[in-house]
Amino acid sequence: MITNTELETKGNLFPGEVKAFEFDGDSITFSTANTVLLRITVLRDSILRFRYATDGIFENDFSYAIDKDTMHGFNKFEIQEAPSLITIITSKIKCKISTTDLKIGIYDLQDNVIVEEDLGFHWEESFKYGGNFVKMNKTSVEGENFFGLGDKPTNFNLKGRKLTLWNKDQFAFNKDLDELYKAVPFYTALHSNIAYGIFFDNSFKTHFDFCQDKRNEVKFWAEGGEMNYYFIYGPKIAEVVTSYTNLTGTPDLPPLWALGYHQSKWSYFPEERVTELAAKFRELDFPCDAIHLDIDYMEDFKCFTWNNKYFPDPKLMVEKLEEEGFKTVVIIDPGIKIDADYKIFKEALDNNYFCRRADGPFMRGKVWPGECYFPDFTNPKVREWWAGLFKELVGEIGVKGVWNDMNEPAVMEVPGKTFPTDVRHNYDGNDCSHRKAHNIYGMQMARATHDGVRKYSFPKRPFTMTRANFAGGQRYCATWTGDNIATWEHLWLANTQVQRLCLSGMSFTGSDIGGFAEQPSGELFTRWIQLGIFHPFCRVHSSGDHGNQEPWSFGEEVLNITREYVRLRYQLLPYLYTAFYQYTEEGIPILKPLVYFDQEDVHTYYRSDEFIFGNQILVCPIQDAHVQGRRVYFPRGKWYNFWNDEIVTGGKEHWVDAPLEKSPIFIKEGAIIPKFPVQNYVDEIETEALFLDIYYKNGNETSILYEDAHDGYDYKKGRYSLKTFKFRGKPGEIIIQQHKDGKFLTSYKHLEIRIHGLPFEIEKAYLDNEEVSLETLDFDPTVNTMKIPKVFDLIQFTSKAKS
Repeated sequence: MITNTELETKGNLFPGEVKAFEFDGDSITFSTANTVLLRITVLRDSILRFRYATDGIFENDFSYAIDKDTMHGFNKFEIQEAPSLITIITSKIKCKISTTDLKIGIYDLQDNVIVEEDLGFHWEESFKYGGNFVKMNKTSVEGENFFGLGDKPTNFNLKGRKLTLWNKDQFAFNKDLDELYKAVPFYTALHSNIAYGIFFDNSFKTHFDFCQDKRNEVKFWAEGGEMNYYFIYGPKIAEVVTSYTNLTGTPDLPPLWALGYHQSKWSYFPEERVTELAAKFRELDFPCDAIHLDIDYMEDFKCFTWNNKYFPDPKLMVEKLEEEGFKTVVIIDPGIKIDADYKIFKEALDNNYFCRRADGPFMRGKVWPGECYFPDFTNPKVREWWAGLFKELVGEIGVKGVWNDMNEPAVMEVPGKTFPTDVRHNYDGNDCSHRKAHNIYGMQMARATHDGVRKYSFPKRPFTMTRANFAGGQRYCATWTGDNIATWEHLWLANTQVQRLCLSGMSFTGSDIGGFAEQPSGELFTRWIQLGIFHPFCRVHSSGDHGNQEPWSFGEEVLNITREYVRLRYQLLPYLYTAFYQYTEEGIPILKPLVYFDQEDVHTYYRSDEFIFGNQILVCPIQDAHVQGRRVYFPRGKWYNFWNDEIVTGGKEHWVDAPLEKSPIFIKEGAIIPKFPVQNYVDEIETEALFLDIYYKNGNETSILYEDAHDGYDYKKGRYSLKTFKFRGKPGEIIIQQHKDGKFLTSYKHLEIRIHGLPFEIEKAYLDNEEVSLETLDFDPTVNTMKIPKVFDLIQFTSKAKS
């Protein structure tokens, strides 16, 4: 008999009046009359952390998302007291806390509203599971826009959308599908030219409502855990994204080969098929650096095994592929086949490394090998064991990369297609159920895989990738957008999803070029290649059930066009590698949506067709069938047409012709774009010259170039080269200054430059303020090309005698 019905009717609960607060170095903790605690920590002048406890006790402070190596510090932390109000002031923002109801408002130093709370923090007791549903309601000002949340396959601007973060295997997913492969509970908001970010560090199933239920209200909530979030102030989107990315961490630089073209299929087997594939690429002079092997390379789909019938000598095959310039990348899934004669299964069973149900039995589920158990990757002992399993695969056979799939985790033939929520996890000593661990399971598998591949690849750098991930997982691996479809809509989705992931801290990402499910037309495949070469990760992958998807499978025209675009990617590798350097060192996304590039231009708020690749290349992919052009929105400034050097003035739309062989590409005026010579794989040839394409501007522009040995870790010891080029153009003169940091010495002898759009004829050249003969520079006035020494401080070209 129920004698106390109060619990049945509590509903939403709210903090009471503040009774006390305590200051402690970098934080202040408020206590309310109904035992609610709020701790506000100042991490930086622009980053505040908010933690709430509803019963007077904070949980153990543990997070998989936060990079523990991130440095924090602030210039100012001032507390002001007033009746019913406490104000925290840093050198960037003010945070005002109401002592009557614990509601928060955050403002800039001029008291302009950044964000305020509506209902603020509240919670609802979970009688089914224990703990609370924790909730936050904030007001949204007129004209506010929202971006981020990882790989959501929906419109780029999230205004008016309600979304859920719960990792899920979604074969052939559709536009606007809610639950997908990754959970990144971080968004950037923009209004009144002020940008801020919210990172909700909670791994339970979380929900976000960007003004759908109420047009002036933003809500986020979780089905368990703490209300624990970080507020990040810009006021530029670029500052918000960089601060978040630094907070959750960045990876080491990948090996340069990993930025080349990858070819994959479910599946390439037997060995003869793989070697024929490799030979075909080289025969056709089609650049390719990696071949991926899907689950059929294994014996009965058992991880860390080889099918001896299909691959009788995998070590020899891998060696022969590497001699031809191909790296071998293999798939590893989390499900371990239940087989008493299977060494991996026996080791995990004997050491109690598998996940268990709440009442003790092992978590059993069906995936590709059949009935499987699943390692608990939240246990550090399991991660260490898993990492050691790569000794043979990587250390002895010579595999150079590993991709993790099915790690949402995906389970076949069960409701929800994943683990039941009662499955137990170690969670690095913070025991919990799958409700809490689900969204980070794939991330921790990727972490263990990365550790193993890194250990046995050393002194080379590892390459790993994962389908499922959580915020901060970018520290360990690349990712991709999952099992897409060969449709024009999915080409559009690939463009939008990769931009969104880059804005969510996960820049090393791409899509299955051409579509995983179904078969693309030659036109669709061509247009997808034209997009995919500008994605940080570039891989063709398909299910294989619908026909072949190699570049030569669509006829001579498609082969010739796609080969030229993949060659262009290889030429642009020094430019892309520089963008990766900025990402790994500074948290700057590799792709920049137009709103990131120019948030003052309101026309960019709903644009996702176009994006900035690196810092200075505008990419405008064709995303519709049977078209010969499109309208392109150009950011403010002037842009050179890559194909013919015509100059377009931005801040508005222009029609751009785009026959099948010409995808719209534009270069920012003043840019200096570094290029490699064409090659069939990374470091196939020793480069004698680095090419620099210089695009004239009447004004100033800065470009950078990062170089190192392309692999290994010497760059961490200062053996890198970081060059800054400062361009200054006038109607009759251009000056380029070069500054170099780092101890790395490049192997090429000189620079071959080409100046585009020069409005005058070059008559004189000066190198470090001394005149040099144009003839000695091999100057060609018809195209403004010449050779110059790679070491210089200043070079100047004029149309008349130097004054």
